[in-house]
Amino acid sequence: MRVGATHILRDVSLTINDGDAIGIFGGNGAGKTTLLRLIATLILPAAGTANVFGVDIATDDRYNIRTKIGYVGHTPGLYPEMTLSENLGFVAHAMGTDPAEADRSLTAVGLAGAADRRAEVCSHGMQRRAEFARVLMTKPDLLLLDEPHSALDADAVELVDALVMRTLDAGGAAVLVSHDKERVLRVATEFVEISGGTLS
Repeated sequence: MRVGATHILRDVSLTINDGDAIGIFGGNGAGKTTLLRLIATLILPAAGTANVFGVDIATDDRYNIRTKIGYVGHTPGLYPEMTLSENLGFVAHAMGTDPAEADRSLTAVGLAGAADRRAEVCSHGMQRRAEFARVLMTKPDLLLLDEPHSALDADAVELVDALVMRTLDAGGAAVLVSHDKERVLRVATEFVEISGGTLS
C-alpha cells in the first residue's frame, strides 16, 4: 500500500479467523490506521491481494460485504448536522432494521438523554459512544476499532470490552488498533506490532 511514491504498508500478511481479537500496536505513522481501513475495504491495495470474507476487495463485490463489517475510525463518522438519533436512524433505514433499534442502542451506551442533540455539539467522547451504539445496532461479524479508548471515561472503556466480547461470542472477530496495550490486552487473543509498514 502506498500514497504517491511513499509505501505505507509493505509485505503485510495477516489472517483473521472467527473468534480472533487481534491487537495491532505501533508508533504514529507506522501504518496501523491504513491497515485497518484496508481490512474495512475503504481503500484498496496498490499491489498484492486482500480478501475479506472470501471476497477480493479490489472487485466491486466488496460492497456486498460491508454490512458485515463494523468500523469505528479514530474520527467519528457521524453527520454533524443530524442528531444522534437521526444518525443511527439513517443507518437503521439503510439496513432495513427496526428504527426503534436506534434509540434502544443509544440508551444502551448511556446516550438516551442526548438522542436529540446534534452530533456537532456533542463531545468527542459522546460521539464515540454513538459510534458504539451503531455497532450494537448493526451486529457486525467483523469489528474494526481504531484507537477505541481515546477520549473515553471509565464506563465507556468497559463498553469497548463488552462490544468486543459480544462480537466474539457471536462467532465474529475483532481487530483493535491502539497505543494502549494494557487496555487492549484485556480482550485481545493475540497481538502484532507494526513498524515501518511491516508486521512483526
